[in-house]
Amino acid sequence: MPDEGDADLAFVSRDVTGLSTKHTILPETARFYAALAGSPALQWTHVHSAGADRAIYQQLLARGVQVTTSSGANALVVAHTALAGLLALARRLPQLLQAQQQRRWASLMGDTLPRDLEGQHVVIVGWGPIGQHLGRMLLALGLRVTVVRQQAQSAGADVLTVPASRWRATLPGADWLVLACPLTAQTEGMVDAQALALLPAHAQLVNVSRGEIVDQPALVEALRSGRLAGAFLDVFAQEPLPADSPLWTLANVIVTPHSAGISDGNAARVRRMFVDNLRRWRAGEPLHNLARP
Repeated sequence: MPDEGDADLAFVSRDVTGLSTKHTILPETARFYAALAGSPALQWTHVHSAGADRAIYQQLLARGVQVTTSSGANALVVAHTALAGLLALARRLPQLLQAQQQRRWASLMGDTLPRDLEGQHVVIVGWGPIGQHLGRMLLALGLRVTVVRQQAQSAGADVLTVPASRWRATLPGADWLVLACPLTAQTEGMVDAQALALLPAHAQLVNVSRGEIVDQPALVEALRSGRLAGAFLDVFAQEPLPADSPLWTLANVIVTPHSAGISDGNAARVRRMFVDNLRRWRAGEPLHNLARP
């Protein structure tokens, strides 16, 4: 990063953010953010993440800086992770792992008998690259897929498409609720206590989008009370997830540290996106993946 005030453009790679989250910013990342904020000539910033909801990016957008994301770079990886979480819950792997640690032979017979996954109904909120990859995988496994999206047009012949304005109508018939949507003013807090109460008691939640989309205390209560059967959670209202959060110890919850999209091929894909946009920027062409305030 050039000296303060010298930058025309910036590339925020994973090396810059490191272990920082949008809630806990480490000193090295904070210095880079301060340089961005202190560069009046800054015209464009490309970020390695799929979303631009961190405060610094919103500040840049508010003052007219173009911010582009790497949406799609890790979409397949995130979809694989979401599928892994769904399958782990469906096959009762958290309970089996706990039994293994206790050296206890715990058959899945009787009350713990898993339901057939084929024929179950999954509601996917968000039909960007992650949702589309995951939808294809779930259809291949024999699930019925409903897509909740902002646009009115159909998501495809094999899925039922529901506009976001009517998304709660999908919940009573859902076996799975998968969140793969961006964090916006419309999606923040959308999965609240009322929405959770509409789900059947056997339903389970998969969240690989943003933690703020879910009312976390309401989710904990639903999981504790048996109003929700389980959850795979990669994102949280506060990150890192505080050590005293009950989500860590609930037997029907899988917690992962916002790592759904991490793999060894992501950095190269992000660099290719940046280089393509750099060519466009130099040529005066429209940039791809422009974020909005």
